[in-house]
Amino acid sequence: MTVYHFVGIKGTGMSALAQILHNSGYKVQGSDVEKYFFTQEALDDLKIKILPFNRENIKPGMTVIAGNAFSDAHEEIDEALKQGIEVIRYHTFLGEYMKKFTSIGVTGSHGKTSTTGLLAHVMKGAKPTSFLIGDGTGKGEKDAAYFVFEACEYRRHFLSYHPDYAIMTNIDFDHPDYFANVDDVFQAFQEMALQVNKAIIAFGDDEQLQKIQAGVPVLFYGFGEGNDFQARNIEKSTAGTKFDVFVRNHFYASFEIPAYGDHNILNALAVIALCHYEELDTKILQQQLLTFNGVKRRFTEKRLGSQILIDDYAHHPAEIKATISAAKQKYPDRPIVAVFQPHTFTRTRTFLQEFGESLGEANQVYLCDIFGSARENHGELTIDDLKARIEGAEILQEEDTSPLLMLDDSVLIFMGAGDIQKFQVAYENLLQQQLKKAQ
Repeated sequence: MTVYHFVGIKGTGMSALAQILHNSGYKVQGSDVEKYFFTQEALDDLKIKILPFNRENIKPGMTVIAGNAFSDAHEEIDEALKQGIEVIRYHTFLGEYMKKFTSIGVTGSHGKTSTTGLLAHVMKGAKPTSFLIGDGTGKGEKDAAYFVFEACEYRRHFLSYHPDYAIMTNIDFDHPDYFANVDDVFQAFQEMALQVNKAIIAFGDDEQLQKIQAGVPVLFYGFGEGNDFQARNIEKSTAGTKFDVFVRNHFYASFEIPAYGDHNILNALAVIALCHYEELDTKILQQQLLTFNGVKRRFTEKRLGSQILIDDYAHHPAEIKATISAAKQKYPDRPIVAVFQPHTFTRTRTFLQEFGESLGEANQVYLCDIFGSARENHGELTIDDLKARIEGAEILQEEDTSPLLMLDDSVLIFMGAGDIQKFQVAYENLLQQQLKKAQ
């Protein structure tokens, strides 16, 4: 049996795929940098070997799965090619793998990971389901009928996929280091739509998605009149959200989710629409929606002292706005504090004004230095350019997170797609020291 060797196994998609193949009985190992990433916890639990990058890791008889972040010049990929060992790119391998199942790709500029996680959780309650979630979580289920996976639009990688179904959560301008504008993003989604085999479930209140053309049925979901699946009679509370679903203006069922904010209602509505189309049991949907605990790094909470600390992946103005809104629903009587690390100079420059506006919805804002990308030159832009657009914003240093100690009874949201977690860890260590002194 071949050994699958993953180059860049700690990547979110790569880690998840490695877990799927391991669960399916294949021999799996991988390599990466030695820095700790949250995605490796599941690999460690499964005792999947993780090696430091080294061309000597490549041996005859392997199949090499290469992460999209690494060029053919990478030492291990170069060695594999020299030895005549098959090298398959992550998205190419995934495109072939999913053909064994009824496949459902979840894509969109925002909400992919949360919706993929929710869909996998709901569907596995009805039928055996394998899944690949963009938070580094994967599961290969024996005798799986369905394969639920996250399909990323970046660099048009999702065009390697021809799924049976696609859920499209929205189309927005992001990844300005690759896409020219929102029209360029739309064209990528339009190409993807033409590769779907059975049906598309699309957010109907999105003006871009309304323009999508496809050779299969397109079912729309949303809040607005005219959607095939519409959420009505919404009740928001500090315990979660309740709503009724109407299918083409006929009452279908009532649902409850232990989640907050309009974006989570829409995620649930997309899942309900897909499951309704597949004729899955309504009672199972209701039960599974009620027991979903979320995915990694999406509104992940802990309580320390008088404060609530939330870890969230939000790195686009629309995502920041949604996360702050959700926090206000759950904690209406607490000050909301945003601790934000911008991700890439290109994104920060492109959305500088929008970042200022969305972060301004918090009661207080702390900013961390921009997390750069190896692919870009930061030029003259600094975190001070964003600070100038937010009244009262302050700069936070990893070496001194003490200003956060003053924020009694606050909700602190640590947001970003870089290494914002190191700021949270530094603060948690400081806070725990203070709490011990007070005892």
